[in-house]
Amino acid sequence: MASRCYVATIEDEGMRLDVLLGKRGLYPSRSAAANAIDAGKVLVSGESASKKQAVRAGQPIVYEVQQVEAITPMTGEPIPLDIRYEDQDLVVLSKQVGLVCHPSDEHRDGTLVNALIYHCGADNLCNVQGERDRLGIVHRLDMDTTGLMLAAKTDEAGAALMEAIQDRAVDRRYLALVHGVISHDTGMIDAPIARHPKDRTRMAIRDVDSARDAVTTFRVLERFEAGPRDNGYTLVDCKLFTGRTHQIRVHMEYVKHPLVGDPLYVASRPKSDSANLGLRRQFLHSFMLAFDHPVTGEHLSFADNLPDDLQEVLDSIAERSAEITAAGREVAERLDEAPHPSIAGIPYLDQR
Repeated sequence: MASRCYVATIEDEGMRLDVLLGKRGLYPSRSAAANAIDAGKVLVSGESASKKQAVRAGQPIVYEVQQVEAITPMTGEPIPLDIRYEDQDLVVLSKQVGLVCHPSDEHRDGTLVNALIYHCGADNLCNVQGERDRLGIVHRLDMDTTGLMLAAKTDEAGAALMEAIQDRAVDRRYLALVHGVISHDTGMIDAPIARHPKDRTRMAIRDVDSARDAVTTFRVLERFEAGPRDNGYTLVDCKLFTGRTHQIRVHMEYVKHPLVGDPLYVASRPKSDSANLGLRRQFLHSFMLAFDHPVTGEHLSFADNLPDDLQEVLDSIAERSAEITAAGREVAERLDEAPHPSIAGIPYLDQR
């Protein structure tokens, strides 16, 4: 990374910071600028910045940019995709564990974007974000989070889906196994999320200008009794109303019920390694996705069973089940007729 400085001019007065950074070409697009601000890579007058803040003439803006030796076009790679629905506008797929959605400093290739380019062709994927390394992407799942997600082929579909997600018109639900027994059947977590002040790989609940609103609701599906080396478990159905980085993982740790197996958000989990039930990635699976087709208006709904490694964890504590709730029976019925993931992904030990 390289740091550069731009001094705001009279013409910049009153402009939103992310708009200015994109308009002046300091970042390739406004969305890229917003991501950099959220990541703490932009300082205004030496202070952390908010993408919404108005810039004043004369303010020094220090921003970090990636030094790239040469810009090379994204290429397709024959990475298997578990596609559940496809038409001329969009793709619904079940993402396997270990697959990164788009390139980053740590993952230059072998991503979902590379797979989509191979499957659809670069010219047949949306580019509404203005970044060639995010072709087709309208939302993301963490590398080790599995399950249903959307990709768009046309700019029209991509823009409409991103707007629908922002307007909370896309129903995205996740199965998560968390540490501890949650006594109440439902809950809502409304807590803003920003980059962690000391660890740039993590997010945190923070009361700072750069924090973004984040809302997660959950329903308890099944409770499991405590054992000698753990404090019990709860299987929950989490619904996203916003789509912040690591949102469910951060929110569940915040309420003292971190995800089983999560390598990053571990403050509230039991200290015994066995409490993670052998998992080395977070127990989080996007099991349901429902939305109105952005072109035809048809309502589409999909469900996806747990992959083998997560199902094996549930099976290992099945005899400790204390209660299956009405919501748990409802979800079980929905999944009875749902397909199982057909691609296991990269063997987990080979990823590290």
